[in-house]
Amino acid sequence: VRTYKVTETPAKAVVSTQSTGDMDTYSIRAPLGVCAGITPFNFPAMIPLWMFPLANVCGNTYVLKPSERDPGAAMMLAEMAIEAGLPKGVLNIIHGTHDSVNFICDNPDIKAISFVGSNQAGQHIYERGSKNGKRVQANMAAKNHGVVLPDANKENTLNQLVGAAFGAAGQRCMALSVSVKVGEAQNWITELVE
Repeated sequence: VRTYKVTETPAKAVVSTQSTGDMDTYSIRAPLGVCAGITPFNFPAMIPLWMFPLANVCGNTYVLKPSERDPGAAMMLAEMAIEAGLPKGVLNIIHGTHDSVNFICDNPDIKAISFVGSNQAGQHIYERGSKNGKRVQANMAAKNHGVVLPDANKENTLNQLVGAAFGAAGQRCMALSVSVKVGEAQNWITELVE
């Protein structure tokens, strides 16, 4: 027997429950309040768009700290958000380096932090934010692996491997750092290097 129930609480939180025999699950969907995002230089529009729109539609305000190397994209996104009807003050942009990051980590009004960037910065943000009771999501220096099967289109695969490894000078979290070649695909290494 499976049941599902959604109720609206006075605090505007949505509570859902599920029962499946031997397990009950409760999900409470309630805004946290103020959330923050700290973004890298290499995707100055895409990564902020992973962050603040989701936080805003879930009922949170947002503090966005873009990379000091290219803050203009964040300012343009904020202007477009206001033009699209987002009330002023729902998305806030702060600029700076270490002091701005520490402000986000230490400010008691900020309840959650989302970060994309290097290991060193991510570890600092995770440790400092967590010590201050914040929820911290830190996506740090991710790299990906590719598996090349022998029935793959050779020319297309070699071009994709080079692009995945060296596109954006390898400075992206989706960069391919390792490829495993299976069977006959191992013979393609010489052509890959060329």
